[in-house]
Order: sequence, then structure tokens, then C-alpha cells
Amino acid sequence: MTATDAHPRTPAQRPGPAGVFDVHTHFFPRISRAESRVLAGAGEPWLREAGDGTGTMMSGTDAYRPVSAELWEAGSRLAAMDRSGVAVQAVSSTPLLFGYAADPARAVDWCELVNQRILDFCGQAPDRLLPLCQVPLQDAAAAAAAVTRAKAAGHRGVHIGNHVGQRYLDDADLLAFLAHCADQDMPVLVHPWDMLGADRTARGYMLPWLVGMAAETQLSLLSLILSGGFERLPRSLRMCFCHGGGSFAYLLGRADNAWHRRDLVRADSPHPPSFYTDRFCVDSAVFDPRALRLLLDVMGTERVMLGSDFPFPLGEQEPGATIRACTGLTDADRAALLGGNARRFFGPTVPGAGAR
Repeated sequence: MTATDAHPRTPAQRPGPAGVFDVHTHFFPRISRAESRVLAGAGEPWLREAGDGTGTMMSGTDAYRPVSAELWEAGSRLAAMDRSGVAVQAVSSTPLLFGYAADPARAVDWCELVNQRILDFCGQAPDRLLPLCQVPLQDAAAAAAAVTRAKAAGHRGVHIGNHVGQRYLDDADLLAFLAHCADQDMPVLVHPWDMLGADRTARGYMLPWLVGMAAETQLSLLSLILSGGFERLPRSLRMCFCHGGGSFAYLLGRADNAWHRRDLVRADSPHPPSFYTDRFCVDSAVFDPRALRLLLDVMGTERVMLGSDFPFPLGEQEPGATIRACTGLTDADRAALLGGNARRFFGPTVPGAGAR
């Protein structure tokens, strides 16, 4: 019996093809302490289950975060999706699993392990769970090869962190990797991680998440833009930046002003930052209808997709609530934000792709 068989749904509960599509959800598989040792001291993430539907994400011997079964158990996840009316989730690994600090050869093996667990998980409900692979991004050539293998195995996109050490996405090797993703027709979901300013945000209050995440994404986007990175990437590349693109939309006017007034800013970018907003998408995880209204004004309704950060407590607990509460939207706008845009982003053969 599969997890989906173990969790029957009545017709009233079963979302139809025009339902909500959440592009930003996470997964952490049942990985043992012994399996994690392939990373040889580079974080070594594993899952310690308590046996009562809760557990702890571990990093070596350190407890990283308490979690619940929705993170690793398909039946629990599907039940939560039914309760919130979510039809489809794009499923990506928890960033703790990236393994970017490991030796590249070990990271290749690690990503193969994690990616197979993602496929096994999503295979329990292929009409509702869309698998995204992770890659050993510290070695761009190995990462490109991993994308090719993952696509052949059934993954529908790529989930990456926004940087590897001091190398951001405008790095020449990482640009080559992104171009390969375009060649493979594999959309890329970019997630902030390993946040800057750790020495100044270590005082607590989850400041790395509250401040660092927004800054990381802003830094990634402006690095791509001002370096001329988008000029060197094919327009066929589909990228989505999580957490609403961080502080990018709010500070775009500042960036444009700097581009117009200082040659240092525009040295490698032939156009101001606002020119490039049609080169990427963002998710809707901004938690305030006023912030979402600004994001839509900057990005355009067609480039924003529902993202909840499920199942973590800092995510949107009622997926789509901010979109539904945002004023000035037509029914067609809300349908696009809640699902239509995601179906176009991931391609014509995703679950419910014919729905509009």
C-alpha cells in the first residue's frame, strides 16, 4: 500500500486540475546518520525521528531544527495539502542538504542519494508532487552532468542555493551551469542560504532568516544584472527566486537611480536593473498584501507564483492567503498567481497544465 492509498480522499477533498500550485515547498528525506557520512564532515545532515510524527533535522551531532512528518512522509503532506486546498507542490530539498562544502566527488554521490529520495517521495503521488533535483554546485561541470541525469530520471526542475562560498550566480562557471539548465529545458528555483552577516546576526531572534535571506536574494539578483550576467544567458532560461525576490522590489528604485548616476554601477550592464525584471520570476512569500502589491507592480502579475515555504513555521500557513487578500486583482490575476503562472513556468506536461 502506498502513502496515497493509506490516505484516501473523498471527491470533495480531491483538488481538481485548476487548483493551487505551490512552487516553494521543502522535503527532508529519511536519511540515516551513517548515510550522511558520505559528506565526510561537511555538515552531514540526517533525520532523527522521535516516533510520534516529529523529528529533528541534524547536522552531524548538532540539532538544527525540530520538524514534523509533513517534511518526509507523503501521506502527512497530502493530508496537509488537502486541508489547505493545494493541488500541486513543487518539491525541493531543504537547503541544509545542499552539501556545497563537501569534496565534489562526495557531493555527486550525495546529490544522487537525495535526488533518488525526492523521486521516491514524489512518485507516491505523481499527479500532485513535482520533483526538483539538487546538484553539486561547487563543481559546475559536475552540476551540469547531474542536471542531465536528473532530467532523464524524471526530475522536472533544479533547486540551487544562491551562492557557493564567495561565488554568486554571475560567476563564469555558474553562468555556464545556468545556460546548461536552459539547454536542458530545466527551470531553476533559487533559494537563499548560508546567509551573509552571520557574525552580526548571531545574537538570535532568527535574524539570519529575517534579514539575511532578503539581503542574499537582493545580492544575487543585482550581481546577475550589474555584471551583465543576464546579457550572457539565453532568454529561454526560466529562473524563480524564492522569498519574493528578497528586498529587490523594494530597493529597485535605489538601484536604478545608482545606475543612472554612477558609471561604476553601470560599467558592465547596458541597461538599468528595472530592464531585467522580465528575465526571472519570484514567489509570493512576502506575507503582506501591501508588499505583494508592490511586488506585482514591479515584476508584473505574470512573473509572480505562489510560494509558501511549506512546511516550515515561518512559511505561509494558509498557502495563497496573501494573494487572496491583495486588493486590485482580477479573478484572472488571482488564478494566474495561484496556479496558472506555475504551470507555464514548469511546462505543458505538469499536473493540471491545461487548467487556466
